[in-house]
Amino acid sequence: MQFSKKKVVLIEDSPVALEILQRLLNSSPDVDVVGTARDGVEGLEVISQTNPDVICTDLLMDNMDGLELTKRIMAEDPRPILVISNFVQKTDIDNVFRLLQAGAADVFPKPSTDSPTDYEKLKAALIAKIKVLSSMKVTLKGQQQLMTAPVELSTSGSILRRESLITNVGSRIKVICIGASTAGLQTIQKILSQLPSNFPLPVICTLHLSEGILSGLVNWLSSECQLRVKIAQVGEYPLPGTVYFAPEKHHLELDSLGKFAYAQALPGEKHCPSITITFKSIANFYSRATVGVLLSGLGSDGAEGLQMISQVGGMTIAQNEKSGAIFGMVKEAIALGAAQNLLEVEEIAPFLLKTISDQ
Repeated sequence: MQFSKKKVVLIEDSPVALEILQRLLNSSPDVDVVGTARDGVEGLEVISQTNPDVICTDLLMDNMDGLELTKRIMAEDPRPILVISNFVQKTDIDNVFRLLQAGAADVFPKPSTDSPTDYEKLKAALIAKIKVLSSMKVTLKGQQQLMTAPVELSTSGSILRRESLITNVGSRIKVICIGASTAGLQTIQKILSQLPSNFPLPVICTLHLSEGILSGLVNWLSSECQLRVKIAQVGEYPLPGTVYFAPEKHHLELDSLGKFAYAQALPGEKHCPSITITFKSIANFYSRATVGVLLSGLGSDGAEGLQMISQVGGMTIAQNEKSGAIFGMVKEAIALGAAQNLLEVEEIAPFLLKTISDQ
């Protein structure tokens, strides 16, 4: 079976960097650079002519920079955007989250020099990221999506009525846990920003993030949400109206008293923190009082954790394929019969609020 190459447009104002990136990407059998541009204005024209799967753009450019370009693309003709720049390093947190908020799918720091050797060292990671982003499904930034009736599945795959589930579990929910990959940052923001300041439950989040991003994410979400947002600390209890994030390089669990605890990664573990480990620990303590929310992401992390929440009698929600950027984790959860409710992103927070209001 033959697979079509991923079509990429490169927008870069440095002739040297543009040439290196173009040569590097075209050396892959999976990628085809179908157009290049020197700034955002020229880039819009090239994009309309070539219909790329992924747009790679620099941040700082004359005429129209990468941030303004991202806003224009997401408002007019949304596609996955990867910002490749010297100004999206770990120390450039404000730039990173402005880009993500504008609709960029991800960022990729340039090497410190324009040496072809330095770029070559990043080749595999860059191509892998482009291949992942090419499978994303994006919608107009700020678009009001049609609210289709969500499907709810039993463990046998049969369709259930949502109302019955709400009635059965609404009066006993004590905690919400959410899992997502890096591509789910905007989705997390959309959900949390809809929750009011008097939200009566703790929300515990586990994300797959590049190292150094977490503190910036917490600060960004604190300005976007009405809830208190923080990194979970060892020994504290989850409190209502607070969003907790698993720390970097440690798994987040609950001890026998329900207090946060950290666990070290085991050899060979792909994700740390792991969504599944956190979900299982929360399900073990809160049992049927748990609501688990699994968002889009690559791989299978979170699927078994969502399954355990369902098995102990809790409620499970998963982002549906229509709105899912990368459907791998949710697809695995569906295969396990763990996804009771498949919802679009815009439906998740209203669904949680409606469920809790029935308590």
